[in-house]
Amino acid sequence: MLDTIKNIKTYCNSLTSYSRYKTREVNIGNIPLGGNNPIRIQSMTTTNTMDTTATVEQTIRMVESGCEYVRITAPSKLEAQNLAEIKKELHKRGCDVPLIADIHFTPNAAEIAARIVEKVRVNPGNYADKKKFQSLEYTDTEYNAEIDRIREKFVPLVKVCKEYGTAMRIGTNHGSLSDRIMSRYGDTPLGMVESALEFVRICEDLNYFNIVLSMKASNPQIMVQAYRVLIEKMEEEGMNYPLHIGVTEAGGGEDGRIKSALGIGSLLEDGIGDTVRVSLTEDPEFETPVAIQLVNRYKNRSEHKPIKPVEVIPYDPYNYSKRHTSEVSGIGGSNVPRVVADLSEQNIKTADDLSLIGYYYNSSTDKWSMSDSAPDIIYLGGKELSFEIPSGLKAIYDFDFWKQFQDKSKGYPLYKADEYLTVDYKSDALNFVSINSDNFNKNLIEQIKNDKTVVLVLRTDNLHGMPAQRRAFMELLIQKVENPVIIKRTYSNITMDELRLNSSTDFGGLLIEGFGDGVWVSTKNIQLETPLKKDNVYVKSYTKSSEKIEKIVNRILFGILQAARVRISKTEYIACPSCGRTLFDLQETTEMIRKRTEHLKGVKIAIMGCIVNGPGEMADADYGYVGSGVGKISLYRGKEIVKRNIKSENAVDSLIELIKEDNNWTEPG
Repeated sequence: MLDTIKNIKTYCNSLTSYSRYKTREVNIGNIPLGGNNPIRIQSMTTTNTMDTTATVEQTIRMVESGCEYVRITAPSKLEAQNLAEIKKELHKRGCDVPLIADIHFTPNAAEIAARIVEKVRVNPGNYADKKKFQSLEYTDTEYNAEIDRIREKFVPLVKVCKEYGTAMRIGTNHGSLSDRIMSRYGDTPLGMVESALEFVRICEDLNYFNIVLSMKASNPQIMVQAYRVLIEKMEEEGMNYPLHIGVTEAGGGEDGRIKSALGIGSLLEDGIGDTVRVSLTEDPEFETPVAIQLVNRYKNRSEHKPIKPVEVIPYDPYNYSKRHTSEVSGIGGSNVPRVVADLSEQNIKTADDLSLIGYYYNSSTDKWSMSDSAPDIIYLGGKELSFEIPSGLKAIYDFDFWKQFQDKSKGYPLYKADEYLTVDYKSDALNFVSINSDNFNKNLIEQIKNDKTVVLVLRTDNLHGMPAQRRAFMELLIQKVENPVIIKRTYSNITMDELRLNSSTDFGGLLIEGFGDGVWVSTKNIQLETPLKKDNVYVKSYTKSSEKIEKIVNRILFGILQAARVRISKTEYIACPSCGRTLFDLQETTEMIRKRTEHLKGVKIAIMGCIVNGPGEMADADYGYVGSGVGKISLYRGKEIVKRNIKSENAVDSLIELIKEDNNWTEPG
């Protein structure tokens, strides 16, 4: 038995058999949540709440895009009061979508809103608590006194919600944990959970149970761990509240979709989640279709082939730890996960054709250069190149083809499991063995375990693919097999936009567990462009028909590794999705900052529309660009404010000056 084995009753119904985690039903207007209801879709308006017409029109667009709940910010009493006008105008136009008031800092606004809308959302970190980034020490008596202070401020809202039948989301954000919570639990998933449960216990003392919970973070790994801890703690205390899931400040475009799918999808794979919001720095009607695509993947998931049940869990699912592997020719060990580009269907004639994946040949100097997102390995199947590939780039060939080479150093063989067990002819340095997640046997495991040249290529054809591959990794841990593993998935007959979301879930769900020394995608019949309208839902596609599939897939794989925080290849942007509190055009500003800083590999820049999504929500960003007033920006180094109230027209230049001061700037190549 291994020291890290956990109790088999864990954070979901089953790690191998798909089923929804059962929660209590909560009524939100005419659309109930949790229980046996389908996973609900929601988003948030970006308009000024005082602009009734604009908010109503955007809300209707959101509903038409598939939104079932609409959240609207209410930062003060005025906005909270205007929710009545918005609701009245929506009803005039025949729209009765349940409305949710988003509250930060202002209990009196929450109490007004709770009399008008179907649900209020409060953030425990700033509703009645403090965050001044102070390191404070509390005795138990002082800590309990703070709880009593919170109770005094929070009880009036609970009583209003009870009286009016209003639901409440108690939504913790990783970046806005109070100084009090930080002092006792630190910046941890457990701290996030306790921050919410303090409020839940107050609700339960008043016999109020119409509650939804959320644990959001911009880091998908933290977000997933927090929901797992929340479920464990709810089970301990006899709670079963429905869960709103999402990755906050995911950004926009392809990176925002990858990060969102990685976090949200990892939970959906285990049956966790009753309502989904995808937070993109885009208009909200483009968030909804992404959420719908993520959720729709699980409609028939329970029909998957059986996966061998888990008898022991040989790792800690609540804390990240990379699976220990032996290094084989630069794969595994302490190396970052490797990226495989599948070129087996490409007609690669000249060295220039490798520019497709970021390798550039200069014929005049006979030298290669490469981008930061150039793959480490190429799979060529049964095709031989007519030129020498760059030094350091590995080529994989099918065994039957490779064995014919006079010069075996041109590449490395890929064996099927039965080939590996029966043939004697192998590379002295590196052999790839392809195995299906369902096909482990004692003889194969023993031979691989004792062969220090083997890298496994783990594939699956199970509809419940991520858990099937996760189960295989568990078996490797139990059997103490330390060979590196490249995760392989094949996608066929879907759009590229669906591939982007599916692969982010499938690979990301394993990477954030510490599994995988490489990633490999194979494709068949991928439709590059998504129709403007698919299944009656408007879709904003981030795929150009002129791009090659292999180029897009390579970019997606590097994006997944970055979102999982296991390999950094570019600048990371943490950008809030905008709302009525936002003090500048987030989409325009984010793109402006991106254009000037996207070459800064490994630097994390947060772009926040207001102080609510300011220093706290930036979590672990290196630099922050935060709206502090109309036409005013404040700049942060980490969570420390360094420049206040800069004119917005000078703010990007000032941000770059700050990066230069810290010697983190390089000139674009």
